[in-house]
Formats: sequence, C-alpha cells, structure tokens
Amino acid sequence: MSKYEVRFKKSALKILYKLPNKEVVRITSLIGELSEEPRPNGCKKLKGYKNLWRMRSGNYRVIYSIEDQILIVEILEIVDRKDAY
Repeated sequence: MSKYEVRFKKSALKILYKLPNKEVVRITSLIGELSEEPRPNGCKKLKGYKNLWRMRSGNYRVIYSIEDQILIVEILEIVDRKDAY
C-alpha cells in the first residue's frame, strides 16, 4: 500500500502549537500514523460530508479529509471536544 502525504491547514497548525505539550505529542503521533492508515480504528466519517473524517485524541478531535486518488490526508481542524460540532 502506498503512503499518504499528510498536510496541515495553517489554521490547524496554529491550534496545535497552542495546545499543552502533552497533547501535542499525543496528537502528532496519531496524525503521523495517518500516512500509513488514513482510516484507523476509532475514526469516524462525518455525516453530510463526502470525505471528512474525525478521530479522537483525549479531549480533542482531529478533523481531516482523505483524497484517495492523490494519496493526501489534510488536517483541517484540531478542536476541543466540547467545541467540536
């Protein structure tokens, strides 16, 4: 299986860098695994969207899109669970 390229929206990176260090480490390791498996156990497709997914990391949600044709995973948002939807 080919590796996916993981990209970040600028706004998602800004949010990531504002989080506590422990959360940054946990979230970046999860995101790193997306290059191998863009739909890991525990991820969920967001209803009403063609290719948006979310995964949970502690109290945070990582919202991302998957472009299978060009092998790209783009991290769109990282939000606290209480603000996610």
